[in-house]
Amino acid sequence: MQTDSRDNSAAKFFSPARFGIFLALLVFAEFPQVVLGVESFVARDFGFFAYPLAHFQRDCFWRGEIPFWNPYNNCGVPFLAQWNTMPLYPPSLLYLVFPLNWALSFFSLAHLWWAGLGMYFLARRWTKNDFAAAFAGTVFSFNGFTLNLLMWPSHIATFSWMPWLILCAEAAWREGGRKTCLAAMVGALQMLAGGPETIFLTWLVAAAFWLQQFIAGDTPRAKMAWRFPLLVLLVIALSAAQLFPFLDLVTHAQRESGYTDLRWSMPGFGLANFLVPMAFGSTPTEGIFFQHGQYWTSSYYLGMGTLWLACLALVLLAGRDAVELKSKIKLLLFISVIGLLCALGGNTPFYPLVRKIIPQLSFITYPIKFVMVVVFATPLLAAIALANLEKLQKRVWPIGAALFVALVGILYWTQHAPLPGDDPRAAFMNGISRAGFLILTGAMLWLWAKTSAGKTNLGPWASGSMLLLVAWVDVFTHEPKQNPTVRPDIFAQNLTRSYLKMNPQPELGGARAMLSPQAALQLTYFAANDAGTNFLAKRAGYCANANLLDGVPKVDGFFSLTPREFDNLLTMIYSSEKGDWSRLEDFMGVAQTSSATNLLAWQPRNTFLPLVTAGQKPVFVFDFRFPTDLGVPVQWSDSDSTKVVYLEPSSRREVTVSNQTDARILNTKFGDNTVEIQAIASEPSLVVVAQTFYHNWQATIDGNPAKLLLANMAFQAVQIPAGRHSIHLFYRDRAFEAGALIAGVGWIGSLSALLIFRRRKAG
Repeated sequence: MQTDSRDNSAAKFFSPARFGIFLALLVFAEFPQVVLGVESFVARDFGFFAYPLAHFQRDCFWRGEIPFWNPYNNCGVPFLAQWNTMPLYPPSLLYLVFPLNWALSFFSLAHLWWAGLGMYFLARRWTKNDFAAAFAGTVFSFNGFTLNLLMWPSHIATFSWMPWLILCAEAAWREGGRKTCLAAMVGALQMLAGGPETIFLTWLVAAAFWLQQFIAGDTPRAKMAWRFPLLVLLVIALSAAQLFPFLDLVTHAQRESGYTDLRWSMPGFGLANFLVPMAFGSTPTEGIFFQHGQYWTSSYYLGMGTLWLACLALVLLAGRDAVELKSKIKLLLFISVIGLLCALGGNTPFYPLVRKIIPQLSFITYPIKFVMVVVFATPLLAAIALANLEKLQKRVWPIGAALFVALVGILYWTQHAPLPGDDPRAAFMNGISRAGFLILTGAMLWLWAKTSAGKTNLGPWASGSMLLLVAWVDVFTHEPKQNPTVRPDIFAQNLTRSYLKMNPQPELGGARAMLSPQAALQLTYFAANDAGTNFLAKRAGYCANANLLDGVPKVDGFFSLTPREFDNLLTMIYSSEKGDWSRLEDFMGVAQTSSATNLLAWQPRNTFLPLVTAGQKPVFVFDFRFPTDLGVPVQWSDSDSTKVVYLEPSSRREVTVSNQTDARILNTKFGDNTVEIQAIASEPSLVVVAQTFYHNWQATIDGNPAKLLLANMAFQAVQIPAGRHSIHLFYRDRAFEAGALIAGVGWIGSLSALLIFRRRKAG
């Protein structure tokens, strides 16, 4: 029988309120400089992806605009529909309202705390043991994987909702009513946070628990049969404003079935890193440790105590414990094994076979992400073991001894068969310290058992706190800093402009910067040991999305989804070794390009064209990748974009122009979601806009709807009549409009239902 900690002093200490305070203190102890705003996160995608996008979103917010479109990257790219940009996630108000260089890092830490609190309540429901729940909550927040997610505010936010969703969904299909409304809101908030893979895996886990309980029949199956699908539909409805634009973008973006490969799988030796986190790897960039061949997560180390207790929980399967307890252990073990096999990717035949059966899994980049299922399940197994520690006393030490032997074996392996690039000394010291924490954890477990039995003068709350602190320090010291921090002024707006002093200066609607293929490749692999130096160097080269901090438009960017036509164009440019794209660069308005001699310097181009031109002769081609006119190959380098524009054959019925015409652009004005053009023509003419074509862009001429055409492989064009005309291009996302209507009705209905259920309960 499980020990009910509400009957001892530990329960009083590890109440929800006190655990929340305790967890907040641990967050502060690990990141005091971030909480106080003295320093900010910067490493990897935090600096080059998350922060610039939050900066752009914040600018839109204070202008009163919805950030549908980002005109500064990829010659324009959908923003809201990306999903992981979090434009509709309510807690994003934190960094939209408060100073960004403090608030975005604090946003990530707040979700780190929220993750632990959610796991606490889930483990508390399952074990009826407050101390066991506190342990699960602590190690779910503080493990290598969760800490790695801090560099992606979207990922840590989505992951933090995972235990909350499982907790609320289980209550929904068991009890229905008010619990269904609450679960739907929780599910919607996770959806709006925008980590697709995490959301997908969360619902897979939820479905597995639902199926298990449906088969067990503890709750009437007839009710469970419709409550869970209803919950799914409600979540979709409540998050439709975000989900519909995303699904629309997916259908028009570069990712298709088979898009991703198996790179960044957990290596075959990766299981060793659960015990010796610095085995078989190095610190290639910013002083952060990574395994060889896998660079998505810097760690998935769970701590010696967590692993020990999780293994101990499996012993309960051989006992006479309650069927429900055994069922939960079996399912947690099952999803952990499946998660590990999938995380290993191509290193076992399992995941490639699963991808053949379910091709849609190829949308998930990097199989290592499946390890998050293990990170979710293991703290729950550890909590179950702690709640039943009294009956497991005889198995504690044999399992601890087995882990110690395995750890010694891994150390022997690292010293006598190191891999190229290994640091055997660092691995040895890391393993020795983990062995020390294994022994220290054993001492804390012994002390907890003694104090719980009343055989020491130390209170259970004190020994329990010591066990939690050992688990925290174990993870705190398991690697070099996973999240190095820097002074927040490193993100200052227009910092790079002040010393680059480009002339001509790329501006929205005027001209763009463009990394050369060589510079883009070199910046990708450039790595400085100091995180601040690394960021400033790459910022000067406008790597990834760093250009957003200076308001400098450029040709490329770093996004999960890009309209398919423009992605084909970028692939053509950046995968070409000898291609001459100077005429295409002129058309795209490239005024500055990377220097051939200095990676971080820029050189002017004086042949760039305005972003809006007119009067071109249309040439209808079947394959934009290799433009042809009547079967004769035409190279981009030979095409004068002021004279010729390439259109799809399907555009013939909208285009009456057949030759070059006398037409001029009088004025242009570019906004984030609009383009205003004044043009004059002596006869019907084409106006070509060097902005990425996407079906949500629409056009009017003098207020009358006009057809927007796909031009020059990935850009926009419109035909105007003779005379002077005002052309208005605007972004209209009908998927968002439909989704917003559904979501609005859904939220009003759900909140109203909550009030009704509450009144009924009160009555």
